[in-house]
Amino acid sequence: MVRIAKIRDVPEIVKLVNHWASQGVMLARPLSQVYNAIRDYVVIEKDGKIIGCGALHVVWDDIGEIRTLAIDPEYVGSGLGRQIVDHLLNSAKELELPRVFTLTYKPGFFQKMGFEEVDKKDLPHKVWKDCLECPKFPDCDEIAMARDV
Repeated sequence: MVRIAKIRDVPEIVKLVNHWASQGVMLARPLSQVYNAIRDYVVIEKDGKIIGCGALHVVWDDIGEIRTLAIDPEYVGSGLGRQIVDHLLNSAKELELPRVFTLTYKPGFFQKMGFEEVDKKDLPHKVWKDCLECPKFPDCDEIAMARDV
């Protein structure tokens, strides 16, 4: 079951995310960044271990970002990613955000969730404030995808 992340979850979230970052399939997140955005995060826990996480970051009044979606390697393909994204989409709806986007290396997964590929240039400039600190900036190789909520 998806639940709101707690401070105690941060080290496990970072470990899970950085496992996939070391494989080159997502961007790494430092502890400080996850602590600063802990209210954006949700997790799935099993037997006291975080086995999935994701975040919804509100960018502006008309758009939010689904980010940092990571599933424990043992549970990939089990539907946990879908559960987390569904939860985040419901949160966006409750917040009355009309649109969400994601930057991903796994477009097939998000396409199954109703996202469509968009040109990064079409996303508002305010989206890119976090990108300025990314080691891949300005040559981002992630795929931008968006959908209405």
